[in-house]
Amino acid sequence: MKLALKIDVDTFRGTREGLLPLVSLLHKTGANATFLFSLGKDHTGWAVKRAFKPGFMKKVSRTSVIHHYGIKTLLYGTLLPGPDIGRRCGELMRQVASAGFEVGIHTYDHVKWQNNVAVADATWTESEMHAACARFEEIFGQPALTHGAAGWQMNPHAFRLTQRLGFRYASDTRGHSPFVPVQQAEIIACPQLPTTLPTLDEVMGLDGDALEHMLKLSENPRPTGHVYTLHAELEGMKLIGTFEKLLQRWKSMGYEFASLKEYFESLPEILPRHEVVYEEIPGRAGKLAMQGKEFLS
Repeated sequence: MKLALKIDVDTFRGTREGLLPLVSLLHKTGANATFLFSLGKDHTGWAVKRAFKPGFMKKVSRTSVIHHYGIKTLLYGTLLPGPDIGRRCGELMRQVASAGFEVGIHTYDHVKWQNNVAVADATWTESEMHAACARFEEIFGQPALTHGAAGWQMNPHAFRLTQRLGFRYASDTRGHSPFVPVQQAEIIACPQLPTTLPTLDEVMGLDGDALEHMLKLSENPRPTGHVYTLHAELEGMKLIGTFEKLLQRWKSMGYEFASLKEYFESLPEILPRHEVVYEEIPGRAGKLAMQGKEFLS
């Protein structure tokens, strides 16, 4: 059974402090993974705009955002200027690639994307995605092959761009199994490898033990296995011990840890087509891009 590990790197602090501990842990446990980077400025402080979205304040109080992200990060873009992650941390990102891990695009400006993409037009969306692609190529010297949207926030223009910009596969959605996305009756020629399990911050603080809850959900997977999304700011820092336990338990269950590339290459050549819908899920604020009904031929 394959379990793809998708590591979202959201912030300047997460890039500086969370990357290398994760690289060390993955090497120690023999696990592969894909790292997806935020490549522009860290404007985490702008996240206050999401305070009125359903579930946002509950998530903040439940997951101790200050504890995990730090006061300084939460002031970027408001009282403090947002540091340019790609400019200042490019060498760290290259170290991850040199260590043998797949790298890809998370976003250009993480909070700007999350706050605006749901209602953005084609011009705005194209500008943000082109900026991310250009910065990625500047850092790594080659185009990115994969994309995983910040906060699983997308729009129809962004889905079209995943094929136009040459991504082989993407992980922009939540769902239960890999699929070819259909958005507004348009088939998108870039397969989606959806996140199939909740994230730790979605289950932390709920009734019961978060680790045991995650393991229970991992039992009896579909033939295509699972995709798990983790964050450099959480599993790469304060929660790295919990993540190591999770890896050990998953390994004992028979899972093989894979990058998105390895996971994609293990899939059948023909994938089912599913509509993309936008819905809320427990433990996360706002509406996410979700795997909807299957289109039967």
